[in-house]
Amino acid sequence: MRIGIDLGGTKIAGIAMSDDDQVLSVARVPTPRGDYKGSILAISAMVNELADRANITDYSVGIGMPGSISPVTGKVQNANSTWINDRHFQSDLETALECSVRLANDANCLAVSEAYDGAGQGLSSVFGVILGTGCGGGLVINGTAVSGRHSIGGEWGHNPLPWAKGSELPGPACWCGRTGCLETWLSGPALSTDHHAWTGTQLPAEEIGFNASAGDSDAIATLARHLDRCGRGLAHVVNIVDPDIIVLGGGLSGLHGLVERLPGAIAPYVFADAVDIRVEAAKHGPESGVRGAARLWSQ
Repeated sequence: MRIGIDLGGTKIAGIAMSDDDQVLSVARVPTPRGDYKGSILAISAMVNELADRANITDYSVGIGMPGSISPVTGKVQNANSTWINDRHFQSDLETALECSVRLANDANCLAVSEAYDGAGQGLSSVFGVILGTGCGGGLVINGTAVSGRHSIGGEWGHNPLPWAKGSELPGPACWCGRTGCLETWLSGPALSTDHHAWTGTQLPAEEIGFNASAGDSDAIATLARHLDRCGRGLAHVVNIVDPDIIVLGGGLSGLHGLVERLPGAIAPYVFADAVDIRVEAAKHGPESGVRGAARLWSQ
């Protein structure tokens, strides 16, 4: 039996699955933002709740998280949920749960899930993208997530926006200390900020998407800028990795027209004479990351 947890910027999701991939129980609670101890307690409580609901006592625990565990210090690095950075997250969770856990970047978990039985099933290379509170990426080759020497394999959101236009330079300040990171252009908060800069109206990303689908010209223009920037950013991934498929997850993956229009936005920047780019939404939707986390022990 397998339990998977997905620690997001706004919510913590969990799932208990049988060995034959049957979903036994699910759970979801708000993330205790800014509260490290609260996050540990919330995850621990969720694991116990999932196990009790599913009536299981022998299970593995996998956790998808923003950032990754540094192979040098053993602490969390690069998490946009900044309150877990520089913490011994894995050992603290293992103490709270009284069992071993495996952790991986949340975008890696999404990519693993979608490569196993999702949109990328049967393909040799899958690049998974999370567009939500942050902006992350994960790469799976032949069914296995590429972690890399520094445990940052597939990281995408903290590279600069490529082919930047004059009005996009130097770019917004990022929590990582740099400016112009893709996360500052493509995340949900970034979309809201860009819309406000152009219209003077502050709206959440979800409402901007809704307004665009209803024909609002300002919202449509905001999504067009977002699409163009997302296309440029993913073209870099294609030029370096050339994946068989790009799978979108996270709250912004359902933005009006994004999945359908991305291949056309990527294509002009790809270094190939004939471009055939496949982009799909995560087959398992919001559950994709947590399903991948549940499979970490089989990686």
